[in-house]
Amino acid sequence: MKSLRKLVDKIKPNFEKGGKLHKLHSTFEAFETFMFVPNTTSKKGVHIHDVIDLKRTMGVVVLALIPALLFGMYNTGYQHFKSIGELANQGLFDLFLYGLWKVLPIVVVSYVSGLAVEFIFAQIRGHQVNEGFLVSGMLIPLVMPVDVPLWMVAISTVFAVVIGKEVFGGTGMNIFNPALLARAFLFFAYPSFMSGDKVWIAEKADAFSGATPLALGAMGEPQVNSTMDMVIGTIPGSVGETSVIAIGIGAIILLLTGIGSWRIMFSALLGGAAMGLLLNTFAVNPFMAIPWWQHLIMGGFAFGIVFMATDPVSGSQTNKGKYIYGFLIGFIAILIRVLNPAYPEGVMLAILFMNTFAPLIDFYVIEANMKKRMKRAKVSTNA
Repeated sequence: MKSLRKLVDKIKPNFEKGGKLHKLHSTFEAFETFMFVPNTTSKKGVHIHDVIDLKRTMGVVVLALIPALLFGMYNTGYQHFKSIGELANQGLFDLFLYGLWKVLPIVVVSYVSGLAVEFIFAQIRGHQVNEGFLVSGMLIPLVMPVDVPLWMVAISTVFAVVIGKEVFGGTGMNIFNPALLARAFLFFAYPSFMSGDKVWIAEKADAFSGATPLALGAMGEPQVNSTMDMVIGTIPGSVGETSVIAIGIGAIILLLTGIGSWRIMFSALLGGAAMGLLLNTFAVNPFMAIPWWQHLIMGGFAFGIVFMATDPVSGSQTNKGKYIYGFLIGFIAILIRVLNPAYPEGVMLAILFMNTFAPLIDFYVIEANMKKRMKRAKVSTNA
């Protein structure tokens, strides 16, 4: 690392003011601070210093996503060889290697297209490169079907970065989760690649349906996957959304580091369970009769509440607001999932919908708190 530090220090003057490449200072600074913690500190106007900066925070989130990514690669190979009837002849490494070959290009395209936009906007504005895409660039591949064309990944990623972030001012200013915007764009622009069964398994056999548990539930057909399959994740679905265990490991990392909000996760589970119980009570079709607890392990519900709903920028900021925000996400997600016949999944739309109302929730929570304090102050004065 010392030799790398010396090399960076040697070429650094070229990118500073007056250097030959000073126009690329934002790009150089992004790579330097990614590799090394900045050795500068604030001089005035700051009340709190922390040992972790935004890049390190984003790094922890990416680390929490790794279990879902690795299992997604394994499951990609598992579903492929299962569909063609050769699963018994393949080892663990063979399954993972096939998945790596399929998933890695999606990750590369996501990062290349998204970071290209980030660097362009940073250079135009003369600002530092925003670190937020370190997470979004990983989230986008994990919520995509494994067989999605790479050009669609690039277009949806560029849309998410430009419309979801840059038009609002960059990281910290966006009102919607960029990764969910990428998925929403793909769903509405190219619905056959998000709602059809064929895309959930890479190069599956024609005779193999590959229907997800949610698709089977929406069609009123019996499940071909056991509850344990859904928990482990050996089911068709988006790359990183199938394994509750892998997602749970990521949730533990986020909670232990204090980066993820347990209030949002917990209340979203309660909201999903409440709507599931309500639907079970008035079950008039097979999808409404699915046990409430099974909804929590199907589709992208677990992934959404752990990695998407807890986004500190687009979610509620107040503690009470987080309870309300999370509960409504879980409640609405299951409502859309069951009662919307066109799309047997609701967590994406539920989170985007609640992203819109998060500032309003915080506003009324703060207003209520202010009124309570004013009443307390009046009582104290009268006494």
